Order: sequence, then C-alpha cells, then structure tokens
Amino acid sequence: MAAWMMPSAVAGSRPPPNYADALSKCLLFYEGQRSGKLPPTQRVTWRKDSGLQDGQDAGVDLVGGYYDAGDNVKFGFPLAFTGTVLAWSIVEFSAEMGPELVHAHEALRWLTDYLLKATTQPNRVFVQSGEPFSDHNCWQRPEDMDTPRPSFQVNDTHPGSEVAGETAAALAAASIAFRSSDPAYADTLLSRAKQVYDFAYRYQGSYSDSLGQWVCPFYCDISGYEDELVWGAAWLNRATNSSDYTKHIIHGIQQIQTQTKLGVNGYDWQFSWDDKGAGNYILLLLMQKTDDDYSRYAQNFACSLLPQSPYISTEYTPGGLIHKASMANLQAVTALSFLLVVYGRHLSNVKGTVTCGNSQFPPSALIDLAKSQVDYILGDNPLNMSYMVGYGNKFPQRIHHRAASVPSVDQHPQHLYCKDGTPYYETDAPNPNLLVGALSGGPNDGSDEYLDYRPWANQSEPATYMNAPFVGLLAYFSRYG
Repeated sequence: MAAWMMPSAVAGSRPPPNYADALSKCLLFYEGQRSGKLPPTQRVTWRKDSGLQDGQDAGVDLVGGYYDAGDNVKFGFPLAFTGTVLAWSIVEFSAEMGPELVHAHEALRWLTDYLLKATTQPNRVFVQSGEPFSDHNCWQRPEDMDTPRPSFQVNDTHPGSEVAGETAAALAAASIAFRSSDPAYADTLLSRAKQVYDFAYRYQGSYSDSLGQWVCPFYCDISGYEDELVWGAAWLNRATNSSDYTKHIIHGIQQIQTQTKLGVNGYDWQFSWDDKGAGNYILLLLMQKTDDDYSRYAQNFACSLLPQSPYISTEYTPGGLIHKASMANLQAVTALSFLLVVYGRHLSNVKGTVTCGNSQFPPSALIDLAKSQVDYILGDNPLNMSYMVGYGNKFPQRIHHRAASVPSVDQHPQHLYCKDGTPYYETDAPNPNLLVGALSGGPNDGSDEYLDYRPWANQSEPATYMNAPFVGLLAYFSRYG
C-alpha cells in the first residue's frame, strides 16, 4: 500500500544540515540522468549507455544530453533551462563550490555538448528526442528503449522562439561559466548562442503551435515566448559585456508589461522552465548600468514572498514550505529561493534594503527565507524527512523514475520490453537503484503531507530543472558548515 507520511506533532531533534554533502549528491544526480555513451568516469555505475541512435532519423548526431525527469524523453525546453540555471549557479557561486566545481562543470558540459549538436545548422534547433506518448506508455529502462525516437525540430517555417531563446540563454550563460577554465570552448558556446538567438528573434512564434501534441501537454509554453527573448538577450549582454542586445530587452519588457500586471503589488511572481518573469528582473538588476525600473520590480518580487510583507501573494504550508505548484512544487521552491539568495547578496553588496509599503527588510531577510526552504527540503520539516534521495536517514524510497525503479542491467541482463517493467512500477517495494541526489516533487497540496508512492508523479517525480537552482543554493549555504 502507499506510504502516506503525516506531519508529527512534535519535531524530533535534527542534526544541522550538511550543505556540502547535499551539494555533492545534488550534482551526482545528473550522472543518473545521462543519455548517450557514458564515460569511464561515470560514478552512477548502475546506469549504462542508452539512446545511441538519437538523431539518426534526421541525419544528425543527437546522442547525449539528459532525460528530463523520470521518463526517457529528452525535452529541449526544460533541458535548456536546466543548463541556464546550472550555469548561473556556477557563475554566481563557483568560489563556494570547492572540490565540487569540477563536477558542476562536468554536469553543465554534458548538457552544452548536446546543445551544440542540436544547433549545428543555422535557423534550426532540434528540441526533442523521443515520441512522448509511446514512451510514457512504457515503464522501461533507458538502456532497453525500443519505443520510437523521432527527432523534433523548430526552424524558419516552424518557429519556436521560447525554446530557441532558452537555448541561446543556456549557451551564453555557459560561456561565462567556462570562460576562465576553457576559453576556447567558451568562445564556441558564445558564437553559437548568438546564432541561435538571431534565429529565435528573426522567426518569432511558439513551439507549442509548431509542434503541438508532441510538446503539449508535456512542456507546453503557457507564458508566451517574449520572456525567453528577453532572457536570451540579457544573458548575451552579460556574456559579451556589451549592450548589443539592449533594444531586444527593452522591446520585450514593454511587450510583457502590457500583457501582465508585473508592477502591481501582490503579483504572483514565477520563475521556471516556462516563465522567466522574476529571473529576468533579477538578472537585469545585476547588470544594471542606468537608473531604470529593474530595482522596483525586483523589490515587488521579494515583497510577494516575504511572509511579513504587506504585499505577500505566496502561500506557505503550516510547516513553512512555499506552495506554488500542484505538480513538482519543489521546482518552484528551489528556483524562487535561488533568486532570493542572488538578490539578497546583491543588496548586501550595494547596502540596499527591500521596501514593501511601510515595511523595510534587510538583505538577511531574503537569505533567511531561502535558507528555511533549503533546510525544509533537507529534513527540517514536520515529517523529519529529506526530499533528496540518499541524503539523511529518511528520504523518498519510491520516486517516479523508470531507471531507478527497474532492476539495472547488472542485476537483470535480459532485455526488458515496454510492459515488462510494469510490475516494478506497481510494486510497493522501494526502488532497487538509489538515484542519489534526486529531489522528489515534494508536498504539493498546501499541506506538509507526502505520499511516497511511485504512481503519484506529482509528488514523487524528480527533474533536472529542480536540481539546477539547488546547486547554487547549496554552494552558497555550504559556507555555514
């Protein structure tokens, strides 16, 4: 039967979080998500080579990259966002990463190498490997995949400005992350970022319209593509240390502001693979060279989250967790907390504060809020459980993940076909393979309850884009011990 976990009335004594250990595990997770030919340095040894024919149907090499979550499809939109935020984590917090910086670079390079393959042709970006309906109909190890692996693309007649804009952002941000350690690679990434952004801006349109059922409802673009065009332009300005893309930023911001109520106190700010709203303003504030509205919007973002703010628009569980999403809520928690730390650190550097009506908050209020979210995820919560697999004494045992829940090739060498994994999906037994570092989706209904139940994907499925901002958060807080 499903393992319902109910909040206890009295929380037990908890050891202080080991942020450095959690950071190491958070990065190790990416090795468990790898697609392609695995290197000799592979540390998650129960995973094997997979997806070695990807791209052949289109005459291109699309081997590599990451499976987005618990399935075996490579979805380009969330993949690119993972790359952008993973790169941002390195850019902001590389000094705090210590020995894990090499693993952060490895995790990012596995992704950007794939993006380079997906963008070799001008005005064309390959944005998906795998037919999602047949994939989701099977419970099968990636090593055994025998479902169709078509390659989906956006191009000049079938545009996809959001996915292309995000891809450009990832390449540009990664060029900054690799600038000091591998300048030649950084140059390659930046050159490709410019090419991809030019395509995204010149041929405007949504990939949700161009690809339809193949991306919707899986990663359908809801917020529009203007935010990704701003996002890509902002990262290109930062990567080139120029203002070459400023006109694109100004035009995009104006379009977004006419469509939303961003300036209104109490606006429900988001930051995710779909919606770059809050991320855009925090990023632009860090690069600000003129007196403009970025600071005001960044303050509005903080005021929407701070529990003591008169303009709070964010719900919290009784145990103190941000509640923003009914599916993979920790995605919102890690992403918004990352922005709080980046913004809080900026305010500390410029000796600024956050003003919410008649209330003022020091930068430490933002940092403390983010820390409370990180600590909740690592076990400081009413259930006394960590939501990171392999961290702490109590953590999810039945995450919604094909490779983790089906016996590995080492344990079961025989090929497992589409439905052969169904008994492993349905069993109440813990997963046989520990996907160390994976974050489950976490509590998602406004309470602190959690169902450790494989079929309940809303709570139990991990994803690459949940871990990416958590990398930066853990690096920052690792200085606490």
